[in-house]
Order: sequence, then C-alpha cells, then structure tokens
Amino acid sequence: MVPLEYYLTLSAVIFAIGVLGVLTSRNLIVIFMSIEIMLNAGNLALIAFSRALGDVSGHAFVFIVFAVAAAEAAVGLAIILAVFRNRESVNADDFNIMRW
Repeated sequence: MVPLEYYLTLSAVIFAIGVLGVLTSRNLIVIFMSIEIMLNAGNLALIAFSRALGDVSGHAFVFIVFAVAAAEAAVGLAIILAVFRNRESVNADDFNIMRW
C-alpha cells in the first residue's frame, strides 16, 4: 500500500506546476489549462484523504468538483473565444477591460 504522504507530495508538485504556469504564462489558454491542473491536484488530495480515512464522502465531493470544473471549462473557453474574436489574440497582456 502506498503511503498517504506520496499522494500528497504528488498533489503538491502538480499544484505547484499549475501555479507556475499561471504566474509565468501570458497565453490565456495556458493559464486556463494551469488552473485545471490545480483543480486536479486538489482532487487528488481529496481522494487520497478519502482513501486513507476510509470515508466515501471525499469521492462524492470530487464528483461535484468535476462537475464545477466542466462548467468552468465551458464558460472559460467561451470567454477565451470571445476575447480572440474581439482582439485577435489570446495574449493576456493584450486584454485589458479597464482601458478606454
């Protein structure tokens, strides 16, 4: 049996990769994918704790997070598509709604 620490370490590494992608990238699609990676890292931690504690409620919560992530993916991609149609770029520096 794999110890809980291994799962949590893997989850932390995956989450750190997602944070690094959000902080360093200027492409909206890469930023969006990095946020999805961070959600998956959180799901991995939830499943690891659920398995270690022998409780099934963590699994149910992961299904809820998956449903929210799917809705977020649909809305996020629609927003990125609208930005691309208006600005003809997916660079985050080119998109500033506060500018006149």
